[in-house]
Amino acid sequence: MTNDREPQLFVNRWGDTSGPGAEGHGGRQDACSCLNQSRPAPRARVGFHAERQDTSAPGWRRLLELVEEAVADGREEFRPLVELSPQERRQIVTLPSSIGRLTAVKHLVLYGSNLVRIPPQIGGMTNLEEFTPYTSYRLHWFPYELTRCARLTRSTVSTRALFGNYKLRPPFPRLQPAEDSGTDLDPGNLDPRRRGVTALHGCSVCDGPIGPAELHQRWISLRVATDVLPLLVNACSSACVAALPRGADDYIATPHQGGRVDQPSSDED
Repeated sequence: MTNDREPQLFVNRWGDTSGPGAEGHGGRQDACSCLNQSRPAPRARVGFHAERQDTSAPGWRRLLELVEEAVADGREEFRPLVELSPQERRQIVTLPSSIGRLTAVKHLVLYGSNLVRIPPQIGGMTNLEEFTPYTSYRLHWFPYELTRCARLTRSTVSTRALFGNYKLRPPFPRLQPAEDSGTDLDPGNLDPRRRGVTALHGCSVCDGPIGPAELHQRWISLRVATDVLPLLVNACSSACVAALPRGADDYIATPHQGGRVDQPSSDED
């Protein structure tokens, strides 16, 4: 019997996101061994990536230009990495704070990035509806400020690369106690290996200032759009920590400081 139907075509959703000459990940991503993404290791030790952004790198300077162009033309979809060479993409380990000015953008695509952190200013993208950092395998957590994107309903994240993900339940980096912040803490120049971030830009909860001895860091796992994401909270007080919502179902219920905390069993058990 002859099948006269037209052959079915499947759309490659990410076919135009790799950028020029970026076949595979080797040229545009550094290796990451933070998490074993193939089997559970709930008692392994994990930490934050310590890289700081080289703001003199050509890729960074070009990214700043691309953000300004997107702000100026009011585009609704922003795919900055396709405009960079593989070498330039590899130079980008975070995004500039100016992304908070992309208030017209509805879809942010960061497919296959070399990012290790997202700045809290992403919360200023008030019209963001879809977020695609898929195959960004060095991106293990997100800022709590992402919850300010009230219209965000769709996401595509490589969840096995996330701290505390439900497949493998890897641990979370241990956060420093508030009493260890000390009066010598410089909010504008933090050690990302210890704090996860290089600077503080206000309380994640109330947006108020954070004094040198007032930093309360917590982890919380919440459903943001399609996925449950590990979110880093930088709070100005214990009252703001108490104001945080309950964690997602089947995750740690209350905000915590990471390290050796009990998590629900993975669905692989």
